[in-house]
Amino acid sequence: MDLLYFTFPEELSEFSIIFLIFSSIFTSFISAAFGIGGGAVFLGLLAIFLNPIALLPVHGSVQIASNFGRMLLMIKDVYKKPILPFFIGTIIGSLFGGYTFIQFPGWFIQLIVGIFILWTVYGKIPAIKSRYIIIGGVFSSFLTMFFGATGPFIAGMVKTMKLNPLSHTATHAALMSMQHAIKVLVFGFMGFSFSDYFHIILLMIISGFIGTYIGKKVLIKFGQKYFKIFLNSILTIISIYLILNGFLNYDFTFSS
Repeated sequence: MDLLYFTFPEELSEFSIIFLIFSSIFTSFISAAFGIGGGAVFLGLLAIFLNPIALLPVHGSVQIASNFGRMLLMIKDVYKKPILPFFIGTIIGSLFGGYTFIQFPGWFIQLIVGIFILWTVYGKIPAIKSRYIIIGGVFSSFLTMFFGATGPFIAGMVKTMKLNPLSHTATHAALMSMQHAIKVLVFGFMGFSFSDYFHIILLMIISGFIGTYIGKKVLIKFGQKYFKIFLNSILTIISIYLILNGFLNYDFTFSS
């Protein structure tokens, strides 16, 4: 559909376009103000409106800009030692994950994304120690080709490096930027047409920068306990919706 001078995929209504733009602001604010959580919420919201095949490429494109922006603000604090081994592991994991991804139908992608989001809320993401950074890169990059929001997993891995808070945030942003960039390249080589989603991606990147700016300016000192409850509730609702929708689409596909 066309809106002003922009062209959007037919699956997106005017309401969904506006909703996703403001969602990018809100979720980028979450990531900037609280350090983590925005990527998973954003993935869940995108999954409600986008074609499942477009979900992870679009999410990854927006997340490149979001994480890269945070990295640039703290570039001097990036811990460089894990960069190369993580890069090698990310290439291996993304290629293998991309080959596996194309074997699955859309309903399955929705189903596993929903389950993964539930896991990030109620489960415990295992932390891979820094000396196994290549393995962490392979495993997390394989996962990101299916689930997208592997930020909590990589945050656990960075935590084992025992960095100061600024270096932790900068290094996490650098690794996430790298992983999302390679993931997007793999999806491009697999034939995904990013041009169809260029304008909505661009608008969500711009709105995401606004959210990041606001999140950095607003220093949240109180109510984090209640915020976590609120955040987990949103993620739970979104994941249940995706799981149910995945099952319904499976039934429809199977009966046909």
